[in-house]
Amino acid sequence: MRNRLQQWHVLEAGLIGIFFVQSLRLLIGLLYSRVASASLVSVLAPSSIDPALPGIVDPSIISGELSFLVYMIALPLLTIPLGRFRGLLAVSAILAAGGRLLMAANTAVSPLIASELAVGGALLYLAMLIRYRASNLPYFFLIGFGVDQILRAFGNTLDPSWSADYYPVQLVLSLLVIIFSILSIIRRNAQTDERAVSPERGLMPLWGGVGLGGLLFLELSLLALPNAIAARARIDYTIFVPLVLLATLLPLVPWVRIQTRNFVNTFDGALRGWLWMLLIALLAVFGTRFQGIAAGIALVLAQFAVSMLWWWLVRPQAEGERNWTGLWLILAALLLGILVIGDIFTYEYAFVRNFGDSSLDTTIATLLRGFRGLGLGVLLLAVFLAALPMTQVQRRVPWTGGSFRTTLAAVGLVAIASVLAAYAARPPVIAGVRGEDKLRFGTYNIHSGYNEFFDFDLDAIARTVDFSGANVVLLQEVETGRLTSFGVDQALWLARRLGMDKRFYPTNEGMQGLAVLSNTEIVFDEGHLLTSTGTQTGVQRVQLRPDEGIITVYNTWLGLLVDTPEGTEAQEQDQQLQLNEIFGIIASDHPNGNLGRMIIGGTFNNVPTSPLIQQMRDAGFSDPFDGQPRELSYTLWRTGQQARIDYLWLRPPLQKLSAGVMDTNASDHRMPVVEVQIAQRSN
Repeated sequence: MRNRLQQWHVLEAGLIGIFFVQSLRLLIGLLYSRVASASLVSVLAPSSIDPALPGIVDPSIISGELSFLVYMIALPLLTIPLGRFRGLLAVSAILAAGGRLLMAANTAVSPLIASELAVGGALLYLAMLIRYRASNLPYFFLIGFGVDQILRAFGNTLDPSWSADYYPVQLVLSLLVIIFSILSIIRRNAQTDERAVSPERGLMPLWGGVGLGGLLFLELSLLALPNAIAARARIDYTIFVPLVLLATLLPLVPWVRIQTRNFVNTFDGALRGWLWMLLIALLAVFGTRFQGIAAGIALVLAQFAVSMLWWWLVRPQAEGERNWTGLWLILAALLLGILVIGDIFTYEYAFVRNFGDSSLDTTIATLLRGFRGLGLGVLLLAVFLAALPMTQVQRRVPWTGGSFRTTLAAVGLVAIASVLAAYAARPPVIAGVRGEDKLRFGTYNIHSGYNEFFDFDLDAIARTVDFSGANVVLLQEVETGRLTSFGVDQALWLARRLGMDKRFYPTNEGMQGLAVLSNTEIVFDEGHLLTSTGTQTGVQRVQLRPDEGIITVYNTWLGLLVDTPEGTEAQEQDQQLQLNEIFGIIASDHPNGNLGRMIIGGTFNNVPTSPLIQQMRDAGFSDPFDGQPRELSYTLWRTGQQARIDYLWLRPPLQKLSAGVMDTNASDHRMPVVEVQIAQRSN
C-alpha cells in the first residue's frame, strides 16, 4: 500500500513538473513580448496606432500583470508560517493545475496571468514537496523537462500544448492532479510524526536555491532543447532529439545513479563538486565553440551531468531545524530572472539606447551594450551556480539506488520515451521542384516571429509564405531556440510547416541569424560573418539546382540605421564596409569572374535612393521593383513609418517576370516576391 502511494506521489509530482516547465517557458516569452509591446505603445501617439493589429498592450495592463507576478513568486513564503499544514500541498497543486488549464482555455484571463498562476502554484508546491516528499523533487524536474521535449518533437519544436486544441487533454491532466493531491492528503499515513527526522522530510538550503536558479536557466536556454543544441553545434536536429531526451531521463534509472555515485566517490569529498562543475563547463565550452557531431555529443553529456544535479538541491531536515525553503525558492526565481535578462542582452546589446541621464548612460547603458559576445559567459555563470550545491556537500552522495524491478521499469520508460521522441522528430519527405523554367523568390525579415507589437504568430508568417507561392525564401532575423521566442527553431518549424528544405546560418550566439527555405534542391550552403559595430550580421550563400545548372543565392542582413544624437554616418560606414565585404566574398567564390545565375537578397536597411543601394545597380544587378510606384514597394511597415529596405537583386541571365509585395502584418516587415525566368523558353 505504501509503495503504491509513493508511485501516485511521483506521478503527481511529475505532472505538476510538466505544468511548471510549460508555464515557465511561456511566461518568459510573454513577459518579453508584452513588456516590449507596452514600451512601444507608450512612445507612440494613440491616434496613430491601428487597434486591429494583434499584440497591442496598454502599459497600465502590463503593470498589473507584473504586480501579479511578484505575488505569485512570493507564494512559497507561505510555507514558512503555514508549512506544517499538509493541506497546503493540495492547495498548491490545484493552483498549478488551474493556472495551466487557463493557459489552454479561451477565456478572458490573459495567457500571461494564467502562466503566472501556474508558475506560482508550482513554486508553492515545490516548497511543500521538499518539506514532505523530498525524494520526489528530481522526478518533478526530470519528468517535466522530458515530457516537454517529447511534446516539442511532435510540434516541430513549438509546444503544441499551448494551443486551444490541447484544452481537452489539459482538462483531464489538471483534473487528475487535483484528484491525486486531494486523495494523497486524505490517505496519508496517520502515524507520520511531523517532528521526526526522515529522508522524506527535507529542506532547501541557501545553496540549493542558488543551484536551482542556475539549473533552470541551463535547461530552459540550451541543454533541455534539442533544437538549441543542434543550432549551437550545427548538427542534425532529428538525430539528437532522442539523444538529448536519453541524457535527460537516464538519471531516473537507479543503476545509473549507483554507477555515477561509485565514480564520484573515487574523488575527495572536498573536490568532487568542483570537478563536476569543471566537467560541465568544459563540455559547454567545447559544445558551443566548435561544430559537428563531437560538439553535439559534448552538449548531450553536459545535459546528463546537469540532470544528475537535481538530487543535490535539498537535504534532510534535522529535528527542530527551521525550514527556509520558501525563501530560497524565491532566490532561485530571482537568479533565473537575472540570467534570463543577461541572455536577452547578449542578443540585443545593439538596441540599447541612452536614457538621457549622463550617469545612467555611462553605467547601465554601457553595461548592457557590453553583453556582446558574452553568451558563453552567461552560460558558464549558470554552470557555476548550478553546481555550487554539490561543492557544499562533502559527507554524503544523494544518488541512491533502487530495486531490480524499479530499475527495469525505469529503463523501459526511458527507452519508450526515446523511441517516441525519435518518431515524433522524423523529418517529412520533401518533393522538390525540378525542371521548371521559372521560379518565385521571396525575402522576408520575420522579426523573430513577432509582428510590430510583438505578437508571436509563426503560423501567420507561414501563411504569408504559402500564399506568396515562393519556391525559395530568404529569411532574416531568424531564431532557433531563444528563450524570448519560446524556444522554437523558427527555420525548422517553417520549413516543415511549408514542406520545404532549409539551411540556417547563425550570426549571433549560435541561435540567431539567416535562413533559406526552398522546395527546389539545395546542393551547397555556407556563411560568413561581416564586420559589425552594431548587431553582428553576416551573409549566407546557398546553391540551388532547379535544372541541370546552378543558381547561387546570397542572403544578408546589413547593419541598422538608427537615429542618434551623433547622426547615422558611422552606421552608414558600417553598412558600406559590410557591402564591400559581400562583394569581396562573391569575387572569391567566382574567381573566374563568371557569376552565372545569381540572386542577392535580404534586409539592406537603406532606401532605394541611397548611395549604398546605387552600388548594387552599378555592380550589374537589376532591381525588379524599379519603375513601380514607391508606396507599392514598401517593405518596412510600422506605425508612422513605411520604407523600402528589403531587396531582391537579379543578375543576368535571370529575368523578372513579375514582382510584388505581400500585404501582411505578420512581421514588421513585408515580403517582396519576384517571379524569375531561370531558363530560356523553347520556341
